[in-house]
Amino acid sequence: MTMLQWGILRPHHVLALVLCVSATEDFDWTKNERTSFYYGTFPTGFSWGVGSSAYQTEGAWNVDGKGISIWDAFSHKKGKIFLNDTADSSCEGYHKFKDDIALMKDMKLNHYRFSISWPRILPTGLKSEKINEKGIKYYSDLINMLLDNKITPIVTLYHWDLPQVLHEKYGGWHNISMVNYFNDFANLCFERFGNRVKYWITFNNPWSIAVEGYETGEHAPGLKLKGTGAYKAAHHIIKAHAKVWHTYDMQWRSKQKGLVGISLTADWGEPVDISNQRDIEAAERYIQFYLGWFATPLFHGDYPQVMKDYIGRKSGQQGLGASRLPVFSPQEKSYIKGTCDFLGLGHFTTRYVTLKNYPSGAGDNYFSDRDLAELVDPQWPDPGSEWLYSVPWGFRRLLNFVKTQYGNPMIYVTENGVSEKMLCTDLCDDWRMKYFKDYINEMLKAIKDGVNVKGYTAWSLLDSFEWDEGFSERFGLYYVDFRSKNKPRYPKASVHYYKRIISSNGFPNQREVESWKRKAVETCSSSNQLLAAAHAQHNVTTMLNILVDPLIGHMEMVTEIVVPTVCTLCILISAVFFMFLLRRRL
Repeated sequence: MTMLQWGILRPHHVLALVLCVSATEDFDWTKNERTSFYYGTFPTGFSWGVGSSAYQTEGAWNVDGKGISIWDAFSHKKGKIFLNDTADSSCEGYHKFKDDIALMKDMKLNHYRFSISWPRILPTGLKSEKINEKGIKYYSDLINMLLDNKITPIVTLYHWDLPQVLHEKYGGWHNISMVNYFNDFANLCFERFGNRVKYWITFNNPWSIAVEGYETGEHAPGLKLKGTGAYKAAHHIIKAHAKVWHTYDMQWRSKQKGLVGISLTADWGEPVDISNQRDIEAAERYIQFYLGWFATPLFHGDYPQVMKDYIGRKSGQQGLGASRLPVFSPQEKSYIKGTCDFLGLGHFTTRYVTLKNYPSGAGDNYFSDRDLAELVDPQWPDPGSEWLYSVPWGFRRLLNFVKTQYGNPMIYVTENGVSEKMLCTDLCDDWRMKYFKDYINEMLKAIKDGVNVKGYTAWSLLDSFEWDEGFSERFGLYYVDFRSKNKPRYPKASVHYYKRIISSNGFPNQREVESWKRKAVETCSSSNQLLAAAHAQHNVTTMLNILVDPLIGHMEMVTEIVVPTVCTLCILISAVFFMFLLRRRL
């Protein structure tokens, strides 16, 4: 225990498409093989891609008829986002999608995962009120261009940007009416895009929607309904997912032949002591309260038994007449069970887990309901986000856990990556190349274990708006210069490294793999010089504006004076001429 310290709890990304089946077997918690690097290649036809989301990258928050989302409203409130950043313009992806698809084509990607902004196509959230055809056209053009470049679209219907009107009128995901409104939105997407889109994800990481949106208030809509908020929101999200699946199954599947699933986040939880039964049980609770909360209803029709037991017991100790965890009726259980053609699985990092009893009444909430403590090893690398430690072996463990729990389903990893802090502008991102190398290699080992992994999606294509952290964390393969109005993209070394993995379909041999990093660093040096020059020009231009703008203002004032002094005119003319010369040289 001396090598462990308290971890900082944060959820997050990594996603996988998984065919739903019900068969389960026991996971062996005592078997944790941490083997050396494995040289080998992925199966023929393995699919490689990158991901993004609408609010994080599109910008154009009030352009072409788009309605306001809860994230627009949330980020516009002072103090909610680091440095009060907003995604009002972000990467300007709405205007630069053709350029971004060119980047994907150059990387020779097989698929691209993106999300549709609900308020961009239904400004008030309601299909019955207004359909924004300009928003429809934007996504239609994006999909067409992807297909023209032989890139398969994987489309997320809800990546956190609920129309603000639905929150103000109904309370968002706390209201059961969201189930029908979301179904109407999804049905419109199937109608307009389904002839070209064959992979649909209903919700991205509902864990964060529920816990951070309705329990801790860190994310939009910022509600702090401790002990009940997350469970109620999640209950309605699960019902909404099931309804959309049935709508597609009944109305669209026979003609469009697509698949509908959900993407769930799952960090790995490893017992502090794999020989201690209490630690093993705590680690399993960690996973069941995280992944199982959503996956178990979809696979088996109800919440994990351990969630029902723990939340029910603690609710009783509080003197409540019923559990804070809502209950599915028998009809709802059968309606929800099996409603996924694939399951999305998100993964970024790992925690050690041990038992910690929280007495009832001491601030009952989702976190204390679990009766566990999360720990990290201080030797784990943490290059950027405070919550994201690089622990590659946890990825292999998670993939094997999914295999045993869900009968070896087909998996497409749809989100995996690592960040760096804002101040780091070195495009030679050694830590990201190492992260991708090690995590992708653990995925390859999992395939050797018999896990049926079919594809991988790196998170993310671009640096983008990282929710409550604003622009202070960068996950992108491409660096985005947010200070420039045009938001230019600069390739990091990891772009070239990932391209090598894709072209080789894995890690063919040690000599070749070791050369990739050297070549990637050589390539990124020129990008570093371009970026440095752009920053220098920006800084000089900023200083010129600071110096000259007051003088120009003074000139405007002077022109109103009947007889300006010769001295003042000389100073102003000299300053303007000096500015003109400097700007020409730049």
